[in-house]
Amino acid sequence: MYTEDPTIVKISPLKSFVSGGRNVVVIGSNLHAVQQPRIAVFFEDQVLNETVCEVLSPSVMSCPSPPINAEAYRTPPTNSGTKGRYHESAPRNRNYNNDQDASGSGRDEWRFRLGFAMDDVSSVWELPRNFPTLHSDLVYVPDPQLFPFEGDGMKLYKGESLVIEGENLRLASTESEVNVTIGTKPCNITSLAMNQLVCMPPEVQPSGTDEVGRWTENSYPMVVVRIGSNLRFEVGYLRYEVTKTYNFPPEAVGGLIAGVVAILLLSLIIVVLLRHKSSQAEREYKRIQLQMDDLEKSVRIECKQAFAELQTVVTDLTNDLQSVGIPTLDHRTYVMKVFFPGVYDHPLLQDNKLKNNGIYSNYEVAMSQFQQLILNKSFLVTFINTLENQKSFTIRDRVNVASLLMIIFMGRLEYGTDVLRTLLLQLIERSASSKHPQLMLRRTESVVEKMLTNWLALSMYDYLKDYAGSSLFLLFSAIKHQVEKGPVDAITYDARYSLCEARLLREQVGYEPVTIQVIQEDQDDKIHCRVNDCDTITQVKSKILDILYKNTPFSLRPSIHDVDLEWRHGRGGHLILADEDLTTKTMNGWRQLNTLRHYGVKDLAVMSLVMKQNDSFSSNLSPIMVPCDLEQGIKYWHLVKPEDEAIGQPKDIYYKAIPEIFLTRLLSTKGTVEKFVEDFLKTILTVNEALPPAIKWLFDLLDDAAHSYGITDPEVPHAWKSNCLPLRFWVNFIKNPDFILDVQKTPIVDSCLSVIAQTLMDACSTSEHRLGKDSPSNKLLFAKDIPKYREKVLSFYHGIAAMPKVTDQELCAAMQALSLAHSTEFEPSGAVKELYVYAAKYKDQVLNGLETDPYCRKLHLSHKLHNVACTLEGEQTSVC
Repeated sequence: MYTEDPTIVKISPLKSFVSGGRNVVVIGSNLHAVQQPRIAVFFEDQVLNETVCEVLSPSVMSCPSPPINAEAYRTPPTNSGTKGRYHESAPRNRNYNNDQDASGSGRDEWRFRLGFAMDDVSSVWELPRNFPTLHSDLVYVPDPQLFPFEGDGMKLYKGESLVIEGENLRLASTESEVNVTIGTKPCNITSLAMNQLVCMPPEVQPSGTDEVGRWTENSYPMVVVRIGSNLRFEVGYLRYEVTKTYNFPPEAVGGLIAGVVAILLLSLIIVVLLRHKSSQAEREYKRIQLQMDDLEKSVRIECKQAFAELQTVVTDLTNDLQSVGIPTLDHRTYVMKVFFPGVYDHPLLQDNKLKNNGIYSNYEVAMSQFQQLILNKSFLVTFINTLENQKSFTIRDRVNVASLLMIIFMGRLEYGTDVLRTLLLQLIERSASSKHPQLMLRRTESVVEKMLTNWLALSMYDYLKDYAGSSLFLLFSAIKHQVEKGPVDAITYDARYSLCEARLLREQVGYEPVTIQVIQEDQDDKIHCRVNDCDTITQVKSKILDILYKNTPFSLRPSIHDVDLEWRHGRGGHLILADEDLTTKTMNGWRQLNTLRHYGVKDLAVMSLVMKQNDSFSSNLSPIMVPCDLEQGIKYWHLVKPEDEAIGQPKDIYYKAIPEIFLTRLLSTKGTVEKFVEDFLKTILTVNEALPPAIKWLFDLLDDAAHSYGITDPEVPHAWKSNCLPLRFWVNFIKNPDFILDVQKTPIVDSCLSVIAQTLMDACSTSEHRLGKDSPSNKLLFAKDIPKYREKVLSFYHGIAAMPKVTDQELCAAMQALSLAHSTEFEPSGAVKELYVYAAKYKDQVLNGLETDPYCRKLHLSHKLHNVACTLEGEQTSVC
């Protein structure tokens, strides 16, 4: 008996690190016809490496990306032929999600052709020839790196998030592909940026082992990070500050009883010691508060002057907003950024509409049948619950499924809201019986939590665009202007003016403000632009573009890499300035980027932006985004050149030498932008008619659920509401204003926004945080403001509770209006196809779950799902 040859329809993802091991999902047909398929990467016509794939179903298989030899990917580019051609991509800028560090930009990429060894089937071995429309090139990027803990490798854990530093972390991996273990226990990842990984350790210190249970020499749990199946990093050890609990054997009970008398005698001494310690901590807290007050007084005059200057700039911005509005992203782009952050080539962006003149293939008919099942609430709830019970269903899968479902629901948001309500009540039921119910919705660990995030994003878009977006834009603009007023290191992104101590320029850098006159062909008058003589040429170009296109969305502006800066001096003298040219100085392997001071530019110099000239020296140079050029052995620096002996030493040792100087700079920045922070928080924490009815409905649902489960602690529903709106929604947009605004977020601005986001998080907490000498600087900055902000949060929640109740009919009408406005932005069939990958992967478990549920069994839903699979296979066989 013969079967038809296997075919390949889709390969995803198409990016891997050079060590390989990233899971690549292959979708096609007849994949089960081969016992042991293999995936291979080619250099020209030579197989570099191959790995064995796992067939999950006739239409889905999973393949670990093959590792490539380090020497092979360093091979120079070749132009010999197109088949299997290997090349090194030119460095280029990229933007990554969430709070990533833009220092990850400008990486090299290496592209290889893929092929599959399936017995003697030549068509899947030569994919470009036999499947010309299939994307089959695998892009390799440098391996991610995780840095060990500083010092002796031991880190003290005090109950907050665990931060692990590294680099290249998001080049070819997402949160779900990174696995962090502390001992044998998982550390739930909450954030993955280009240079930083953040996870939440378990509440109790795990046993002193590695991830497979081998005991460590120091009896502390080892922190191990795995990325894909091939990369493993031992970061160090974690020691919990809290006291470790022990289970006493029965033999010890007698001894404990005998010791009760002694404990009672010692209790008085202990109380005295505790009271002394408490009063000592109180004195320390007051001392720090007084020190902060004195420092704030010392910078008050500077803050007033800086605020007056900033107020002038922002007043101009406010006047512009009244005429042209804020640069808001369109709804479709907004949805993609929130639902699928960091994904720029998602299949949903392709045109999935059927263009077959009414003739549908078996695949399209099957997907239509599956879509009808999704629109059955009983099937969908059982489907989601079954998926979440599978150990291999990762956090990334949960987030992806939730976003795909909300894309399908965009045309039926009233149905999507009903499903969300059911799943949310299930989550509340599980949380209410747990030890810490207030932790519900704090993280994104389930499908319903990501669905809630997306549902809030859809409900709040008009509120953001028409009401709160202007305050967010002014806050962003104020921070950007204040930060760029002083020196900013183009290599490290450290700045003189910052809210974040980690991004503070820790050297005294001399600089002078310079006002340059900008002449453009399309401008009648000269435009004055304030820059610093220590600015690089790229920084100057960016500031000029900000002036010339201040009312233009960032995506519509010319790029700084498309224009040259031309200095016009003397009689007809025109000189193109660049970060690096023939005049750039190199000493002992260090090359300093060119600045205005390097060229001798003075006040009122005449400049112009011209289109980049192909024959100019600077056109052959890539933007300087990385601190070194490994091929030439050149290391770049801008404002501060690292000392060789300082490389690798802990920064904390240096900062704490003179903290008052740094706090003064932080306080001056905080004092300048404080009004814009308060205006923004006042905007989002005010109850008015602009607030969508979905918020009132959601808060009432949480209050009613807390009451029905007998939860009397008011902090629990308070925490649920905070985790829903301020922490799940607003913190996300404070840290990522580019999700709603068409702006560019630089690393230094990103770090300042993160401090403001942390301030909002602290304001949502009902517990007091005592400050000490080791408290983070961002908590010290806004310490005296937190009680005021906390009152705003409480008042906001009380105001929503006092609003008239939103009926189901009113909510349904609001959801239908949203559906009508945005139902045509995405073709649901694309999301249905992506969702069916999970139905196929877990087919047996889903069928069993449908048979187990009495109502689903009554509706014959398992039979209907089985029919979908039969219809899909019907392209090869007519008998089901």
